Amino acid sequence: MAEPETVMLTQLAEGIYAWIQPGGETGVSNAGVIVDDDGLTIVDTLMVRSQWEPFSQAVAELDLPVKRVVLTHAHVDHVGGTKAFPHAAIYATPDTSELLDQVMPIDAYKAFMPEFETEFDELAEIGTRPVTHLVETAAQLTPRIEVLSASGHTSGDLMVLVADADILFSGDLCFFGVTPLAFQGDPAAWAGVLDAVSELADIIVPGHGPVGGEKELRDLQSYLQHCAAGNIPAGPWDQWTERSTRDEINIERAALLRAGRDEMPPAMLRAIGWE
Repeated sequence: MAEPETVMLTQLAEGIYAWIQPGGETGVSNAGVIVDDDGLTIVDTLMVRSQWEPFSQAVAELDLPVKRVVLTHAHVDHVGGTKAFPHAAIYATPDTSELLDQVMPIDAYKAFMPEFETEFDELAEIGTRPVTHLVETAAQLTPRIEVLSASGHTSGDLMVLVADADILFSGDLCFFGVTPLAFQGDPAAWAGVLDAVSELADIIVPGHGPVGGEKELRDLQSYLQHCAAGNIPAGPWDQWTERSTRDEINIERAALLRAGRDEMPPAMLRAIGWE
């Protein structure tokens, strides 16, 4: 059996690092670190200890205080490691804050991501930190960091822009090389938002998958447009991971929204053991 790839902080520009987990499949997300005059800003915190512990150790090796954590949305694979940064302010949208105050649906997580079942038991015990600062509109978080609110993947997405380096941390508004998941999103609206995203930066750190740019974004946009139309032809997405279940979820979600029903798709309910 091949050894798992070692994940490390990858420097993208002066004082900007990405933590890219190989594969990018369900439960395997990315994070970022931005160096500012007063210390570090963390973008997302991964999910379970086997992920966030090596990430937080790599961050500690930068030997700078962690001042802020920005959560791009409330899904567990982006927020599970908030307690690794106990002294940082936590920034997120009101939607994310509200969801983090609720009891985690651990049984659903186990059904959807059984490979992390044991670690979810620990996550249920330790929990996550509450949001300390709400972000409702675009805001200049620090002299070099701007946070931008959007919706598409969820109703409470945040992006982190470092304009001086032409780098955007998109959260799950971008999946590159991995089939996106829209069980709480709107494929049509999400595709539309990507036009604005494309104008923000040339280098995009997605929520899942490798660092990319315009081509990867347009492939994602085209896929989402086909989901909204209810038919996915052959295309570059044929090489993406996790097509088998996510196509059905995304098409069902788009159809429900067209019918005026803001509901979780039946395929997703089955995947999390709720049907």
